[in-house]
Amino acid sequence: MRILITGGAGFIGSHLCDRFIADGHSVLCVDNFLTGLESNLHLLKDNPRFRLLRHDISRPLEVNGLLDEILHFASPASPFDYAKYPLETLEAGSSGTLHALQLARAKGAGFLLASTSEVYGDPQVHPQPESYRGNVNPVGLRSCYDEAKRFAEALTMVFHRTHGVKTRILRIFNTYGPRLRPGDGRAVPGFIGQALASVPITIFGDGSQTRSFCYISDLVEGVVRAMKSDFSDPINLGNPKEITLLELARVVLRMTGSRSPLVFKPLPPDDPKVRCPDISRAIRELGWQPTILLEEGLIKTIAHFRDSTIIR
Repeated sequence: MRILITGGAGFIGSHLCDRFIADGHSVLCVDNFLTGLESNLHLLKDNPRFRLLRHDISRPLEVNGLLDEILHFASPASPFDYAKYPLETLEAGSSGTLHALQLARAKGAGFLLASTSEVYGDPQVHPQPESYRGNVNPVGLRSCYDEAKRFAEALTMVFHRTHGVKTRILRIFNTYGPRLRPGDGRAVPGFIGQALASVPITIFGDGSQTRSFCYISDLVEGVVRAMKSDFSDPINLGNPKEITLLELARVVLRMTGSRSPLVFKPLPPDDPKVRCPDISRAIRELGWQPTILLEEGLIKTIAHFRDSTIIR
């Protein structure tokens, strides 16, 4: 197959590029490098079945030749990134999704949307099933990301129902692993980066808010299975095992051997108090559930950060 991945130089996108090349497919990676990194693609740069196209998907895209699948992962995806690039985030979710869907329709290709658990907002139902419609502040500081993804889901379903495009929607929960940037505002890379740098570990609020963390190889397997599926309604992908952020910080301190102190700062507006997926649909429709335990994944992630030149 020939697979196009928007945002292919990003954290999840680059791991997908690796997986599809390893599986024998051809990959066209499209990225404008707003938050993606060329270094994420260093294993593929000389592979004849891999091609990199520098392009902003918020502008129309034409591609020569056949395409079998389009995976739309282009968007700033961390709190710091979409706070820094709110307009670009909205454009990636709106115009970017439209252009990717138009290309899928023109090529007769399948389309997979990387949506997010953020569509549930600060949830009042826990854990969150796909039937839950969310508790989102449409004009809050996080709304550029939340509403961009909610719009992207609506647009994807319109193309499915109106034009018969084969579409899949994945609501991706917190994912971690090598290639995350330590300063992007997400808990795992933030805590590890601060611990290894021997600086205070920042916890927003009192740390009692919960998250669930899925290792990148598990998430990639879920994406691959979803791409092969004909199921068009949204599917949650994530790890259903919760941990508080305070507990996570203490695990990172123990595993890194760091003596960094914990510092507590005010909770940002609309920050979710709980976040955990109901993955019943993924188990039923994809035969998928995560297999990597948190500490097993953290060992690999910490090793990557120790070796990385981005740690000072």
